[in-house]
Amino acid sequence: MASILVIDTESFIREVLRNLFESEKHDVALASSGREAKKLLGKNAFDLIFLDIMLKDMDGLELLRNMPPLNAETPVVVITGFATVKSAVKAMKLGAFDYISKPFSLEEVLLVAEKALEYSQVKRENLLLKRHLRRHYSLRQIIGSSEAMRRVFALIEKVKRTDSTVLITGESGTGKELVAKTIHYQSPRANGPFVAINCAAIPRELLEAELFGYEKGAFTGAVVSKPGKLEMADTGTLFLDEVAELDPALQGKLLRVIQEREFERIGSNKTIRVDVRIIAASNRDLQEQMRQGRFREDLYWRLNVIPIHLPPLRERKEDIPALLGYFVQELSQQKRGRPIKFSHDALKALMAYHWPGNVRELENLVERLMVLHEGDVVSAQDLPSPLGLRPAEISPRGQVLLSLPSEGVNLPQLLQELESQLILQALERSGGVRSKAARLLGLNRTTLIEKMKKLGLAEALRR
Repeated sequence: MASILVIDTESFIREVLRNLFESEKHDVALASSGREAKKLLGKNAFDLIFLDIMLKDMDGLELLRNMPPLNAETPVVVITGFATVKSAVKAMKLGAFDYISKPFSLEEVLLVAEKALEYSQVKRENLLLKRHLRRHYSLRQIIGSSEAMRRVFALIEKVKRTDSTVLITGESGTGKELVAKTIHYQSPRANGPFVAINCAAIPRELLEAELFGYEKGAFTGAVVSKPGKLEMADTGTLFLDEVAELDPALQGKLLRVIQEREFERIGSNKTIRVDVRIIAASNRDLQEQMRQGRFREDLYWRLNVIPIHLPPLRERKEDIPALLGYFVQELSQQKRGRPIKFSHDALKALMAYHWPGNVRELENLVERLMVLHEGDVVSAQDLPSPLGLRPAEISPRGQVLLSLPSEGVNLPQLLQELESQLILQALERSGGVRSKAARLLGLNRTTLIEKMKKLGLAEALRR
């Protein structure tokens, strides 16, 4: 059931349309003049409006042009007794959904109304989705209170209001796409599309077609024309993930797009102009790639207008407790799993771990535990290897009593974790006095402090 407003000077037309729409179980309001219509439009939100162009007290097109805010997004079907192309085009340019000319058939009216209401429903759902995305991709969804993350938040706040090109760097799993989406959905382009393309996931010979699109017959297999990601991102944001993987020839074409905002599809000479913001990301050192001749210097400087570096999780371990709480809450809602808690020894083990997979690895761990762990509290022994390895298995002579798993281990990573756990135990036993902890470990105090910095333990111990 929809609410429909009929604005027409002729009482006969008003009554016919009211009877028609009420027979379809819709609510109908009537207005015989522009003044009467304005009062109704200012107080009520309608799903559909039928508007006669020739009103007695005003031009119907003027009312269409100055629709009250409450109904600014409502589809309007114009009724005209003058079936001329000129009046129809004028109405459509002013934002009318469609028009019908007198005399009209009831079947025609119902068909137009059905299409307009479907359009209205889709538009409303799209608006609700965009509002949800704005709320979801906000700074509240990027968890962290460390100094490194506060710097990231400050940059996002500044750059989201601009159209500047952004280059996001950081290791895999640090949340580069999340930052890109947050910038887009908090920007003036939020109502436009966010289109992502992973340059490392598409074979190089296909990447150009995916990015720029192609015309029918451009190459074997091109049986129809297809727009590329650039066209799809028009008025919005194009996110180029793993941009370091772009072929040098493709890098030159991308440079032209950034400079000129135009390109051609493969197999076409027609220039297509786009209004698109570019956000790129890379887990590689692009400056090193430039030195090796694998990445164009001019493209680098075009992309690196606003650089945002995301720190690895091992450099912001003080954010781990907050991240754990967030993932437990989110995953329990999404997957209807039961919430879990982490014991003190489990938290210590998590804080000591090196996290090569970064935040993504932590999220995967939480999900795995929520699915497989039997109890409500996770202890250190419940953590999977190597997270659950305990340094208690050390003989008085300092021999490490561990056995090599059948699948093998990552020795450098394991040594770092073992070192971290021993340092944490020494600090706990010494009451946090670093000089005492250093003596327990056979180190001098400055060496201990340097190791703590290297392992990301210094910030964690300030909490």
